[in-house]
Amino acid sequence: MSKFQVDENGYYGQFGGAYIPELLYPNVKELEDNYLKIIESDAFQKEYLYLLKQYVGRPTPLYLAPNLSEKYGAHIYLKREDLNHTGAHKVNNTIGQILIAKKLGKKRIIAETGAGQHGVATATVCALMNLECIVFMGEVDIKRQSPNVARMKMLGATVVAATSGSKTLKDATNEAIRDWIQHPEETYYLIGSVVGPHPYPDMVARLQAIISEEIKWQLKEQTGKENPDAIIACVGGGSNAAGAFYHYLDDEEVKLIAVEAAGLGVDTGESAATSQLGQVGVIHGSKTILMQDEYGQITEPYSISAGLDYPGVGPIHANLFESGRGTFLNATDDEALQAAFELTELEGIIPALESSHALAILGKLDLKKDDVIVVNLSGRGDKDMETYINYLEARNK
Repeated sequence: MSKFQVDENGYYGQFGGAYIPELLYPNVKELEDNYLKIIESDAFQKEYLYLLKQYVGRPTPLYLAPNLSEKYGAHIYLKREDLNHTGAHKVNNTIGQILIAKKLGKKRIIAETGAGQHGVATATVCALMNLECIVFMGEVDIKRQSPNVARMKMLGATVVAATSGSKTLKDATNEAIRDWIQHPEETYYLIGSVVGPHPYPDMVARLQAIISEEIKWQLKEQTGKENPDAIIACVGGGSNAAGAFYHYLDDEEVKLIAVEAAGLGVDTGESAATSQLGQVGVIHGSKTILMQDEYGQITEPYSISAGLDYPGVGPIHANLFESGRGTFLNATDDEALQAAFELTELEGIIPALESSHALAILGKLDLKKDDVIVVNLSGRGDKDMETYINYLEARNK
């Protein structure tokens, strides 16, 4: 068994587990007892892969970006998760989880969202499967991601504002958990990242593993070998990174590079670089690394990108960080914005702000001309146009 996969007790090294209120124990136990049987069944695989192909539009291309490659002096491939239906990797997970929820007989779906991409992907599959959908979203994120809020409402979801704390992703997750405690019987909590109590981190990672499964055969097709020298992905909770890393976890010659949001700078107090600032603690049902003060109170994260504005990382990533298997870097708001404009100008692809953090560290790596680098382009930039326009106007003043 891989030392980087979850063990039979729901842990990655010392991280993971299920730290939950007693009222939620039956729900989480039901999921733990059934998720692998469901995922591994022929019926699930047949429907899941059919929907990924015909509805989501997979496989997504693995694109050798010629101008980016020339600039950085290496072979840089972009895994184009931005071309999925709904515009990000999130739908790989929601398609899988909605099939699991249906199999468990759940009629009411709740979700949390930061950038809104998971909320849109959840509302999309709920519309497809004709299930009730309630999405919790921080009041701050509702304002800065208004196109996605409009999409969710158009898809029939109820969007509930989280008005406590920093009014961002952490607070939306808190509200979703409160709702789940109040409606445990009929509700399925469709978590959007590799966070939460076991088995969620493992389940989400397995559903996102389609990303690295495709990278392997696509690289083989294009270069003659399955393994790149490095895979780069942004990390908030970390589901796109978990998916991009999944089938390479034990190939230790492949460097796994996770890029967190440094915000205004790691030491400014306005950051979400969890691995640099965090300590071991418990958040949203699992033991992981999270940002907290000397009294163990969670400190507010900050990032210009709503999807990375989270004070913890998933336990799979906490273990990759602690074990040294993953290399954790970070990029500031400004670096991410510059990288977004660079990709747009060089390749004609407008990335999401989250993905731009992954692109931003290309210039910080010691790349050689024969290196094969895969950057997981986890989402497209439609939702961030207002931020980009403001940046452009400021830049041109």
